[in-house]
Amino acid sequence: MTRVARELLPSIASLAVRSGRGQGTGSASVVSADGVLLTSAHVVAGADRAEAAFGDGTAVTADVIGRDPLSDLAVLRARGPVPPPVPFGDARELRVGQLVVAVGTPLGLAGSVTAGIVSNLGRSLPTAAGRVVDEVIQTDAALNPGNSGGALADGRGRMVGVSTAVAGVGLGLAVPINPATRAIIDALVSRGRVRRAWLGIAGAQVRLAPELAERVGSPTGLQVTAVVAGSPAEAAGIRPGDIAVTLDGTGIVTATSIQRLMVEDAIDREVEMTLWRGGALVDVFVVPRELVGA
Repeated sequence: MTRVARELLPSIASLAVRSGRGQGTGSASVVSADGVLLTSAHVVAGADRAEAAFGDGTAVTADVIGRDPLSDLAVLRARGPVPPPVPFGDARELRVGQLVVAVGTPLGLAGSVTAGIVSNLGRSLPTAAGRVVDEVIQTDAALNPGNSGGALADGRGRMVGVSTAVAGVGLGLAVPINPATRAIIDALVSRGRVRRAWLGIAGAQVRLAPELAERVGSPTGLQVTAVVAGSPAEAAGIRPGDIAVTLDGTGIVTATSIQRLMVEDAIDREVEMTLWRGGALVDVFVVPRELVGA
């Protein structure tokens, strides 16, 4: 743990943020040699820049170049030299009970390190933007206000998560570093935003009749409770009361199941959805549009 702390601390910044909502603090990690910093989107909400201070006394202004409230990730670019980047790991390799280290600026105390274990995996975290972040890491490493945006690292000093929330005493949550979130980070760096697809339905998980469950290979489906007017779902003829069981060949169990499929590749591409309607399986074709204004 001391080696991990020694290697990570120089590359973790304390962020001072000023926006129309007032002043705030958070943490950020250097993730590229050209000065890109990674933090939580809620840390820099409403701000165009932040002041980043490092443990060696280096202080630089960093411009917000992209934020994605739907994943609670944001990137900044420093206007001056910064310490070396933190190496990325892969949260998919984590196991419950594994030691992890959180580095950040809790309660304004820069350069703080806490350690704990991965207490659970695969949690879901609702965001202020109305979507859910999947595969969230739960840890008992002490997290406090100000830790948000800091690094959660494994025992080899690789960043496997971005500390994002304190859910209770001994219960902290971190957005995972995995191929999906790395693609989000890359998109934020290159384009300043993440493109996602949109169907325009709301629904709830329901249990399927045994015969239907056997036919579709799942005990549950997603019952459509509302269809947004003018949405791709309405154009495809999807109705409240329909039960979605597959989308683009993938089983549908919850609204989050659909959300996972609504990525950039699905925008303006016709996809097949199988519905249970009136005692029969019905195939419809829907063309998701780009989600805007999120």
